[in-house]
Amino acid sequence: MKGSVCFLCGSLPFLPNPNYNSFSSSSDSISKRSLIHAQTHHQEIRVCTNRTCRRQGSFHALEILNALAPPNIVVNPSGCLGKCGAGPNVAVLPDGFVVGHCGTPARAADLIIQLSGQDSDSVGISKSLEALALRKRAQCELEDGNFSQAELLLSQAIDLKPCGGIHIIFKDRSIVRLALGNHSGALEDANEALRVAPQYLEAYICQGDAFLAMDHFDSAEISYSTALEIDPSIRRSKSFKARVAKLQEKLSAVRTQ
Repeated sequence: MKGSVCFLCGSLPFLPNPNYNSFSSSSDSISKRSLIHAQTHHQEIRVCTNRTCRRQGSFHALEILNALAPPNIVVNPSGCLGKCGAGPNVAVLPDGFVVGHCGTPARAADLIIQLSGQDSDSVGISKSLEALALRKRAQCELEDGNFSQAELLLSQAIDLKPCGGIHIIFKDRSIVRLALGNHSGALEDANEALRVAPQYLEAYICQGDAFLAMDHFDSAEISYSTALEIDPSIRRSKSFKARVAKLQEKLSAVRTQ
């Protein structure tokens, strides 16, 4: 075991979001070039939250797109994209095309599926939205302390193989399994989340929590340190400080034995 905890302060490399100031004309179909780009590079979806699009449901579209997006697609709010009245409007970068009328969950799921390079059909859209609904229900069960029910719902969501957001579902199930005392299962789910999203901050924290519960202190330190590299600001988080303190306490106990 290590005698002290030394957390790193650097930052892991991210692919930066492009900063485009203008967009091409609207297009409801995604070109083959865009599909290939989406599979190999990070893309960004910008959702107009200006007044007109906001009235047409852009905040709901923003929520759905964020929940379903795979790790290589970043979703952010945006100012006006033009074509007011045809919204909610979203822009896809770096290609720069604008998609209008993205105001329903089905429309948002369809966009994510296409950008992910998958075949879009009613079954895929339905499964992705059903998985999202199960995940939301599981979060409510988790908040109420119904861990077994939450685990069941999250397992059902995973089995549906949604178009995106599955790394979040694995992370949530890791939290639930840790609460149930299934430490190896919690670690397995955290690892699976990281397989899908290698720079997923919360999954590294879950991984560290599982290692800590298993008394694998060196591994817990590595996981927490990696999370800190990804986002140094978590150093100020009360929950992260509590994790560090708990790890240090356990290390001290080992040294005094």
